[in-house]
Amino acid sequence: MSAIAWIALSSLAAWGWLSLGQGFFWRTDQRLPTPSAPGPSALPGEPAGGESPWPSVAVVVPARDEAGVLPESLPSLLAQVYPGPAGIYLVDDGSSDGTGALARELADRYGGLPLTVSSPGEPEPGWTGKLWALRHGIALARGGPKDPEYLLLTDADIAHEPDSLRELVAAASGHRLDLVSQMARLRVASGWEKLVVPAFVYFFAQLYPFRWINRPGTRTAAAAGGCVLLRTEVAVRARVPESIRHAVIDDVSLAKAVQGSGGRIWLGLAERVDSIRPYPRLADLWRMVSRSAYAQLRHNPLLLLGTVAGLAVIYLAPPVALCAGLFGGDPDAGWLGLMAWAVMAGTYLPMLRYYRLSSWLAPLLPFTALLYLLMTVDSAVQHYRGRGAAWKGRTYARPGSEPRPR
Repeated sequence: MSAIAWIALSSLAAWGWLSLGQGFFWRTDQRLPTPSAPGPSALPGEPAGGESPWPSVAVVVPARDEAGVLPESLPSLLAQVYPGPAGIYLVDDGSSDGTGALARELADRYGGLPLTVSSPGEPEPGWTGKLWALRHGIALARGGPKDPEYLLLTDADIAHEPDSLRELVAAASGHRLDLVSQMARLRVASGWEKLVVPAFVYFFAQLYPFRWINRPGTRTAAAAGGCVLLRTEVAVRARVPESIRHAVIDDVSLAKAVQGSGGRIWLGLAERVDSIRPYPRLADLWRMVSRSAYAQLRHNPLLLLGTVAGLAVIYLAPPVALCAGLFGGDPDAGWLGLMAWAVMAGTYLPMLRYYRLSSWLAPLLPFTALLYLLMTVDSAVQHYRGRGAAWKGRTYARPGSEPRPR
């Protein structure tokens, strides 16, 4: 066989292993569990004295220049139908677009859960902006006579159905979980969003198979930062967020910190939690991915080379081999490339169905993988230029460095 045929055979073998040996990452059936043990959802009525059987929850929302999404996301939190004590703490992280004032206006207009708006000032050296804001919000939530039993850490662009908080708490209590995280369904309105966004979740699940994360005693840890319900006592035990204050990929670091402290974690796909942030252009999606891609590789050039080579063999070799078979007179390469490409596309179909998109997008996965490869390389280039992860007017040039305005 030719060299390209051998590469195509390697790709096919890799897809056979990924399909069966990587935690069935391509399946989309990891959804919020229903309680299987006694928990709040099983407690009828209220006990003597009128105290709610449902645990208290503080919702902490870090927000920096989020006036464009708050009118849709914040009312969904204010309208939560939760039987126990709950309040919202929105931390205005140095916004320049009136985020804090808009939040107060929305609370006055819609009512619902009580809202506290506060600002922590600029982050101290060694802190990322989001974790600095979470630190301030958690401190506010714990400032009363009694700590809330749970913390819901949710981004300002996340919209929740009215029963979202209730279902999260029921799942955590019923299954004795210390961290429950849902990967919000991201927006797929524009053509670029349809091409890139489902693949983002697909690649994440391939790297962190949800089944492995949710298995008791697992060593795999990850979370989705847009929607995380965290038991307060475990947050204190894990020293969150202080212990991860420099993390750019804060959700994975949070899950590892909780797991490292002995806590049980769970991650799945959301059905009633949505991200409303638009990424209409390729440039918007490019920035979203490249700002943290090299950090995911621990800023290691050897891991970068391995990732580029792996993406090339697994995702790019099959269509190249098929073309070699069709136009280069190499039937072995052509058939092996076709089979590898077919398996690849088949594993992508469940994610496309989850996003309610056409199955005709599945064969385009190699092109999307090429985009992610280029985004990852660009992330490394920006890192070595000293720009590192740039987001919302702050740049983190090196791990643990002081954020500075662009």
